[in-house]
Amino acid sequence: MGEAAFWTDAADEPRLRLVLGHGAGGGPNAADLEALSRTLPAEGVTVVRFEQPWRLAGKKVAPRTPVLDEAWLAALATLPRDVPLVIGGRSSGARVACRTAAELDAAAVVCLAFPLHLPGKPEASRLPELTRAAEKLPVLVVQGERDTFGGPDEFPPGQHRLVAVPGADHGMRVLKGHSQREAIDAVVAAVQAFLAPIGE
Repeated sequence: MGEAAFWTDAADEPRLRLVLGHGAGGGPNAADLEALSRTLPAEGVTVVRFEQPWRLAGKKVAPRTPVLDEAWLAALATLPRDVPLVIGGRSSGARVACRTAAELDAAAVVCLAFPLHLPGKPEASRLPELTRAAEKLPVLVVQGERDTFGGPDEFPPGQHRLVAVPGADHGMRVLKGHSQREAIDAVVAAVQAFLAPIGE
């Protein structure tokens, strides 16, 4: 399975640990993941960004779902459980978190750019992964308005909390005329509000 890596930004007096996985097309240095790592430790949330073994090995294509889940579960088993655990990630990382939330006894799940379906293929929905997690614990979905993997209006009403990011695509990049900083700030604000009551 190979080695995995953690990028940890620790809170001085942690009340939560948030572990975030990356997407299939990017790594732990995605703009929204980095912004959460910079901001949340000051609020008592230790942020741990997880890099999958396949990416560390220099491979360009992510492995099958069971391999992703196995690597994630094995890596998270090495982390301390001294404070409540919140898991999540962007895109593929969000799917992994939803699928493993129950097994990890997570307190909540944070999904950034949840890939509801492949672009142009809404009939092949991944909604059941999200729904199964949301039936058991709080789930936040932060979705760009222009996300071709599923815009905010494509998510049916459910038990999850949904926040739309104006003008943003799947990578939270915005069109000319929109502020990139405001888009990332919106992601951070949504996660801050979601995490505020957890672990109190």
